[in-house]
Amino acid sequence: MSFIENLKNCWQQNNSLVCVGLDPDLLRLPSHFEKTADSIFEFNKDIIDATHDLVCAYKPQIAYFSAISAERQLEKTIDYIKSNYPQIPIILDAKRGDIGSTAEMYATEAFSRYNADAVTINPYMGYDSAEPFLRYKDRGVILLCRTSNSGAGDIQDLIVNGIPIYEHVAKLISEKWNANNNCLLVVGATWPNQMTRIRSIVGDMPFLVPGVGAQGGDVEELVKAGQTKNGTGLIINSSRAILYASSGADFAAAARAETIALRDTIDRFRNIS
Repeated sequence: MSFIENLKNCWQQNNSLVCVGLDPDLLRLPSHFEKTADSIFEFNKDIIDATHDLVCAYKPQIAYFSAISAERQLEKTIDYIKSNYPQIPIILDAKRGDIGSTAEMYATEAFSRYNADAVTINPYMGYDSAEPFLRYKDRGVILLCRTSNSGAGDIQDLIVNGIPIYEHVAKLISEKWNANNNCLLVVGATWPNQMTRIRSIVGDMPFLVPGVGAQGGDVEELVKAGQTKNGTGLIINSSRAILYASSGADFAAAARAETIALRDTIDRFRNIS
């Protein structure tokens, strides 16, 4: 089953557009965890067990692991999801982008070493930097388009031939790069007007949507801007607001409650009966 097929099944099975971002910060783990790399897997495991029936994906951010030499904890986290909740797709948030030969190694890292179902990449260097990822027909390739950060407009809103760069990116990916139907776009929750425009360009292509929760994206605006006609099309990520909903022993229960609250808020604005 391809990543897109798996994602669609999970949207339906769990009736959820929520993605939990796994960004484990040792300094923010509940106090009963030791501040060592070994604690990361146990923390992730508890979060996953508490939320697995409420999500459409998990998204580990590679920097939170590699920065403290915790790559083994990332492998264990992905293996745990695959073994216990195989229906839930895993997105490796790596935002890779490099020349072809190096991109091939990054693709191998994401899809062979870590066995991720999808990976985020940067399209700035053009098709030859994305092709090593795109050739994995059953995996998802999630390309930056209009990101959630405050400085996104510095480059992405520059006007080229009468339209902003982010629209060029959306058009290029949807029309020329998506031959295997495995492309998705990163479109930030903090820019609903731009999201509306991108949706009009790319049709039903799924969006990974960061910027909800700690970054302040408005759920009603983003859902109305980005959902497809059947009320899906979005992977709405929340990381810190869910992971650190509590710093006490009840952190997993608090994470579950926060996930339910986000899912229910999203559902109020979806095109579902």
